[in-house]
Amino acid sequence: MTRTCGQPSTTAQAILPDLVARPLLPRANGRQQAVTTITEQFAGPPLGSLLFGVAAALPFALDAVSFALSAVLVATLPRRARGARPRSAVRDGLAWLLRHRLLRTLAILVGVNAFCGQLAAATLVLLATQVVHLDARGYGLLLGGAALGSVLGGLVNARIVAGIGARAALLTALVVNVGAFAGIGLSRDAVVLGAFLAVTGFVTTLWNIVTVGLRQQLVPSSLLGRVTSAYRLLAWGLIPAGTLAGGLVAHGLGLRAPYLVAAAVRGLALVVALPVLVRD
Repeated sequence: MTRTCGQPSTTAQAILPDLVARPLLPRANGRQQAVTTITEQFAGPPLGSLLFGVAAALPFALDAVSFALSAVLVATLPRRARGARPRSAVRDGLAWLLRHRLLRTLAILVGVNAFCGQLAAATLVLLATQVVHLDARGYGLLLGGAALGSVLGGLVNARIVAGIGARAALLTALVVNVGAFAGIGLSRDAVVLGAFLAVTGFVTTLWNIVTVGLRQQLVPSSLLGRVTSAYRLLAWGLIPAGTLAGGLVAHGLGLRAPYLVAAAVRGLALVVALPVLVRD
């Protein structure tokens, strides 16, 4: 089910260059990310709770209806000639990705970032409640602040890229994220913790949107869907390992350690990747 639910996002990234002029891609990618965050983080949870209060099966029924309507809309799209088999398509996309030095480096960084992000986030609720001593409402506000940062990053990314360029935006996002993760791990105040989480949400979204835009520009349109699938496989494949590592680190070194370890690993990965990010 999780694998199936990830397909619309991959398809949306791959089809967007066919629908939007290239100069408008940063803005379109940003708005798409902002809408996704708003619906998933702000609209979805309270609506789901409300429907569950009416009838336990109602949220799941509405979700099923949404998938059915989506299938109807997808069926109206013009048909294309049947491509390669799925296994062959993924293999071709992965082979192309591994041959491209910049995108290969970005894919590895995405995997490292996903691993570190989950390593840290797996025990965030314990850090917030047991170390910073927030209650459930305060923790919800923390998550809301991070989501607001993400929405803002989606809305202003086009201006940032236009102002400093995609390469500088990527490097800035990576450096700031390392600092923000370290700040979260060292935070003793709820407001400071919330501010660092909002910054993390902002720069993570900026990084995601810029890397999506680079793939859309550098990958041939006939391969974009396959390369995007391979790219996301490298990222998502490390998330379970990050969750496990986060629990082990927190158990062995304390609840602040996951964010500090994640910051160190991300910083090391950035140093190793820096020559490619600067020159290519």
